[in-house]
Amino acid sequence: MAKLNIQPLGTRILIQPLKQESKTASGLFLPESAKEKPQTGQVVAVGDDESIKLKPKDTVLFAKCSGTEFKYEGVDYLLMEANDVLARLN
Repeated sequence: MAKLNIQPLGTRILIQPLKQESKTASGLFLPESAKEKPQTGQVVAVGDDESIKLKPKDTVLFAKCSGTEFKYEGVDYLLMEANDVLARLN
């Protein structure tokens, strides 16, 4: 992963959403319009608040409509409050 020049502030975290599968378990390919919004991602950076219990490279589950989506150097990211994360995935 390349070095980012983005540092979340306070209790915010920066997440890179994980790509969804483009085909079903039975082998059918899904068009882009049929895919759901991702709900899992990898933490890229965390804010400077010591109460944040997440760290970079954690895989997390978050609500569909949480955070602010943006694109930086061609990569999709999501910036959200750390307490909007529902679970850490192992």
